[in-house]
Amino acid sequence: MAWGVDEPSSSQNLSNNSATLRRSLTLPLVTFYGLGNILGAGIYVLIGKIAGYAGLYAPVSFLVASLLAGLTAFTYAELSSRYPLSAGEAVYVQKGFGVPQLSLLVGLLIIMTGIVSASTIARGFVGYLDVFITLPDWLVIVVLIASLGGLAIWGINQSVGTAAIFTLVEVFGLLLVIYVAAPAFSTLPERAHEFVPAFHVDAWSGIFAGAFLAFYAYVGFEDMVNVAEEVREPERNLPYAILLSLFIAACLYIVIAVVSLLVLDAGQLAGSDAPLASVYEVVTGNRPVAISIISLFAVVNGALIQIIMASRVCYGLSRQGWLPTFLGQVSPKTRTPVYASLLVILLIIVMALWLPIETLARATSYFLLLIFALINAGLIMIKRREVAEGNAFIVPVVIPWLGLAGCVGFLLVQTLSLLR
Repeated sequence: MAWGVDEPSSSQNLSNNSATLRRSLTLPLVTFYGLGNILGAGIYVLIGKIAGYAGLYAPVSFLVASLLAGLTAFTYAELSSRYPLSAGEAVYVQKGFGVPQLSLLVGLLIIMTGIVSASTIARGFVGYLDVFITLPDWLVIVVLIASLGGLAIWGINQSVGTAAIFTLVEVFGLLLVIYVAAPAFSTLPERAHEFVPAFHVDAWSGIFAGAFLAFYAYVGFEDMVNVAEEVREPERNLPYAILLSLFIAACLYIVIAVVSLLVLDAGQLAGSDAPLASVYEVVTGNRPVAISIISLFAVVNGALIQIIMASRVCYGLSRQGWLPTFLGQVSPKTRTPVYASLLVILLIIVMALWLPIETLARATSYFLLLIFALINAGLIMIKRREVAEGNAFIVPVVIPWLGLAGCVGFLLVQTLSLLR
């Protein structure tokens, strides 16, 4: 089968299955879908680890990571408006380079990113659950992922609607931490200089190491393109949802990083398996029951959205003829890709039981930077050959060039640091 990027894959009929995805997601829902994934994936799980690398400069690490992610988000905004299809990244690379093998590789990397990311989040769930009850890690992970997988199979409205509710809970949790820790901001004027890094190799080495890990916390905006065939008016709604969700997340991250470091020192934050719960406990003097419950919702939400994303990429690649046909089959009853979802669930459980959380997060960042570099390069090639049609969202060509340079530079810096 040819790689038919000019026709929606949902309109194609497989020989034994003609059901298609339901186009029902509005701008608010798809924005909550992306925002919930971004927030749940990072700030509740990894802020302590980032502080361990960057110390008091952790907010700068988040800023650097947000700028890098922001450049690529604008690239995604244009490409999602031009080609609103499932398995979006693979389609973008195919349109840019015309090399089917490279497009398939990107699609598989996206699936692996979702699987590894959900595995990371599942391990983070264990840390917050330990506040209430200690259970075997393997049991918690298996029950969690199997339950979320069942919800994802049930239906897109049910799963994304649930994700939207969880996202509101996540945002409330972050605002609650900011509210209870607000008195700490009174010390910011006299401590502000502590958060400003000197032009010193050691300081910036820690900042970039932290930013590389913080980059994982922005996982989510790129996933939004993979539900394009379930979004209403995707040419308009997807670009705005991508940029809006990333901007809100970046603002919350930086504020939370600052207030957390005003309350706890970097060592205390880095040593906690439930960092925001620790901040809440120190500030209030109470057991962090409320914030831990909210954190569990946040972590669950991130895992749910990754399951949805990875299964949709499997579906999209299958519909294009690049993965086995059964992965592209949609249940006539639930209108979801059941077999693709089951495969993703199994792989997430295996990964979560196999690797530690920081290794999983770093692997996700590497995968994403490779993908983002190719996506930015693909848009550069497309802009050289084609003029966007209709009301497509357009960005200046300098944006993908800067995004490409940033991704490649980050990969080189991290690779060299690991080789030392």
